Amino acid sequence: MMNEDVVIDPWGSSQSTDYSRIIDQFGLSSMDSLKIPNPSKLHRRGIVFAHRELDTILHCQNQGNPFGVLTGLMPSGRMHLGHSMVIEQVEWFQNQGGDVTIAVADLESNATRGVSLEEGRKIATEEYVANYVALGLDPSKTNVYFQSERSVVQRLGFQLGKRTNLSEFEAIYGFDGGTNLAHVQAPLVQAGDILHPQLDEYGGLRPIVVPVGVDQDPHLRLTRGLASKTNWFNVNDAKVGLQVGVSIQEDNQSVMGVEPNGRVNKDVQANLFSKIVNSISSLGFSDINSNPKHGTVNIPGATSKDKYSIKMNLLSLERELGGFGLLSPSSTYHRFAVGMTGDKMSSSKPKTTLFLNDDVVTAEKKIKKSFSGGQATIEEHRRLGGDPDKDVAYQYMMYFFENDDDYLSEINQEYRAGKILAGEMKQLCIDRATEWLTELSEKRDETSHLVKDFFEN
Repeated sequence: MMNEDVVIDPWGSSQSTDYSRIIDQFGLSSMDSLKIPNPSKLHRRGIVFAHRELDTILHCQNQGNPFGVLTGLMPSGRMHLGHSMVIEQVEWFQNQGGDVTIAVADLESNATRGVSLEEGRKIATEEYVANYVALGLDPSKTNVYFQSERSVVQRLGFQLGKRTNLSEFEAIYGFDGGTNLAHVQAPLVQAGDILHPQLDEYGGLRPIVVPVGVDQDPHLRLTRGLASKTNWFNVNDAKVGLQVGVSIQEDNQSVMGVEPNGRVNKDVQANLFSKIVNSISSLGFSDINSNPKHGTVNIPGATSKDKYSIKMNLLSLERELGGFGLLSPSSTYHRFAVGMTGDKMSSSKPKTTLFLNDDVVTAEKKIKKSFSGGQATIEEHRRLGGDPDKDVAYQYMMYFFENDDDYLSEINQEYRAGKILAGEMKQLCIDRATEWLTELSEKRDETSHLVKDFFEN
């Protein structure tokens, strides 16, 4: 890692919340430069704060072109509010036209947490999918699958494993000689999860976006790197326009014209480059300079805005020629919602979060005991004001329960000014949480008959 002071660990119990440094250190892009159509409250409030190539998804959305959304669940515990934040983003993408794929990581849950496949299926269905439909996901546009039953995911992960090594895993995840092999294998299976929706039998070549908490970025970095390593044709900036570089790999040498003795069959090579030129010219480019000797094709008239269309055509060509033709996934990153105690939310620590099936009495008790941003006494609070940035009740209203931005801004200012007391802020949160949880419970009952439909697409 570039800076050991900032650690991102997908399996850790504590994470850095220095989001500016995380953006800089790990090469994320800020959301500030993007114009989000019909933004959700998570976008409006800066809770979704960074991305990788989200502009690709927004372009598809604007053009009415297909794109997919991928998320996953670990069937080992109860679904809490932090999980609902991901589903809110998935639903938003679905409403913008994306199809949704949800991976149930039953193999990983079995290998790393000892949950049987049968129990994992039950947890996924009754605890997670029942809430997904209640939260608004459309069964007709959503497919849920189990890792243990979709062999192509495991096969793809195994094939992608040829493109990496333990040194890269050590750099990305901090693995060492004491790391168990289940943890080594799990990221490769997740790479298969993320990339396989692009395969022809699961929707075909299209961009896939993965909305996650920033702690999951190591999986995205690994997967993006693996996808790009499989690509036969790479589109890069040139001094003038764009340049396509041809990548000769172990499994494509014959297609590239490289014979077993190492010699180049000029006829095969010329035919390949002719196909590359035809693929690019179909987009309307006429000034294309092919240089088989150097393994490049230059497009002087192309700009960075043309990269995506050229890349997609070349990935399609790669598939025709027998390659994977995989597009690196896009991703978005949201901030962590603080746990009730001021620490990270965790399903294994019930006091740190609200679960989606908590009753209102339980929710009220947890919120009343939650970490406060108020002062020690009422007098000090009236004089100095409270800190909504540290106050769990306010944070939960901002992240989950309050949709009215103006009202949220109003209580923020009044809390800072000492006009709203810490107990009053907790009561405001209790009121909103009661409405939210009651409505969710009613919707679970109303939509329970739709749960089976998520597994039939």
